[in-house]
Amino acid sequence: MDKKLIRNIFYGAAGCVILAWLLRDTERFRALVGAFWSLIAPFVVGAALAFIFNVPMRAIERQLDGVRHRGLRRGLSIVLTVLFLILIIMFVVELLVPQIRQTVDSLTASVPAFVERVAGTLRVYMDENPDIKQWVMDALDMETINWNTLLKNAMQMAGDAASSVMGSAVSVIGNVAGTLVNVVISIVFCLYCLARKDILACQGKKILYSLLPEKTTDEILRILRLTNTTFSSFISGQCLEACILGCLFAVSMALFRMPYIPLVSVIIAVTALVPVVGAFVGCIVGAFFILVEDPVQALTFVVMFLVLQQIEGNLIYPRVVGTSVGLPGMWVLVAVSIGGELLGVGGMLLMIPLTSVLYTLLREFTDRRLKERNIPAEKLRSPPPEIQPWQQKKQAKKDRAHLEKMKEQLKKLQQK
Repeated sequence: MDKKLIRNIFYGAAGCVILAWLLRDTERFRALVGAFWSLIAPFVVGAALAFIFNVPMRAIERQLDGVRHRGLRRGLSIVLTVLFLILIIMFVVELLVPQIRQTVDSLTASVPAFVERVAGTLRVYMDENPDIKQWVMDALDMETINWNTLLKNAMQMAGDAASSVMGSAVSVIGNVAGTLVNVVISIVFCLYCLARKDILACQGKKILYSLLPEKTTDEILRILRLTNTTFSSFISGQCLEACILGCLFAVSMALFRMPYIPLVSVIIAVTALVPVVGAFVGCIVGAFFILVEDPVQALTFVVMFLVLQQIEGNLIYPRVVGTSVGLPGMWVLVAVSIGGELLGVGGMLLMIPLTSVLYTLLREFTDRRLKERNIPAEKLRSPPPEIQPWQQKKQAKKDRAHLEKMKEQLKKLQQK
């Protein structure tokens, strides 16, 4: 037994022991995983933010080629990226806050009239349907209610709620403080990753080449570069698609003379950052705002949303986002569905570029295998040629062999 075999046996035994422990004590394993995640979560979030911010930072850094000092160029690009993001946030806030204030004032003035209209419609409906009116009156019979028991239960619930609120106040304050600390750590780590990304990439390459074979490391680095390109294209394509959808809604609402155009358009553009289904949330919010103002316009808005959503889902999104990540439109929808089912909103954002990477690797593997097996190109075309049954192929092979045998016999007779 050589050292390599002994090492493999040791690793296999250790893996079996760890697997047996995981199967017997899953609760402790979950607690350990949770504690480990709480330790690394700020750094994971910071790395994710650095990856997202690197997309506009890289474009800004390319525009600063005139600055020869590398550190100064990197610092200026980081500062300009942060300022650019702050300006976008301020623009959205400045656009939304007056609209929200105006909307709240309008809703405050419109809700009483809306409630009165609904109440009047219900009264007319009750008068036209006396059976339903009598059933409602019987269900709301005040004489059958035990007011003492109801008051006692209400006081008990109020006391329990007060004690639970006081008990959880300290934990809430602690959670808020911990969250703020994690946010600060994530931001600092994000800025450090942006400033030292070249050095970190070089260190990662050294570690991989020192631990793994050269061919394996080359393939890993190629996949990482493909993943970086795909995710960057997805982020830029998703932002472009959200801007296009927001502009479409703004123009369409202006044509139909609907209220709250800036507010609803910005809300839909922001929620559209969530792939495919995010705009539906904006539709619900916008329809609610317009419903209080004008129910007919709200119905028109919903119909307009369905039409624009079909255009966006079938034409804009697969072409803008699907093309940017190199993924056909059908697989974009599949990736969104699976990601949303597994991980929710985060899964939707993660699954599309991940599916694109897997799609590219599978295509490369398929092309390489077809080339190795020498599959004729005519069998891969659409529609494929008619393929003979295996019995006919076997008989044709026998006929060719018999013909070759006859040729050899004839050649021998000619020689004699």
